[in-house]
Amino acid sequence: MPAQDFAITFEVAAAPAAVYAHLSDPQSYIGLSPLVVAVREVHTEPGRVRYTAIERFPIGPLHWDNPLRVVMTFPEPGQRLVSDVHSPGWVHLVAATDLVAIPTGTRVTESVHVTYPWLLGSFVLGQARSVQRKRAAELTRRMSGTSSAPAGTAPPS
Repeated sequence: MPAQDFAITFEVAAAPAAVYAHLSDPQSYIGLSPLVVAVREVHTEPGRVRYTAIERFPIGPLHWDNPLRVVMTFPEPGQRLVSDVHSPGWVHLVAATDLVAIPTGTRVTESVHVTYPWLLGSFVLGQARSVQRKRAAELTRRMSGTSSAPAGTAPPS
């Protein structure tokens, strides 16, 4: 299957511990990832959290709910989180989020590796990149209390 890698780096005005606490809570992804409208079936185990996130895709006046099976692990507590996401349609995404303390807060780098059926490539890549940019903007807003977007990105439209 085809695969693609991409990353985004941005800064938030909050300490790494606050960012890590927010990102390690599955409920925080409701609205943080713009398509995620619900999180359910959360199971916490040592070093990992398993849950189902529900993505909602608008289709005209209707919508389609896409259940994502997520396993979040914590290979470097306080510094790194990895989300392994399986979506129906043979789409698999792994997002590693690294947090580094800086004088003004935290530098966040999210690296994504996504595999997908070639027929879905354009849609999957467009959605994944768009969601990544919007998630960066929303995390920046949540952590700073402002609506500013990360450097080098446009605010979500």
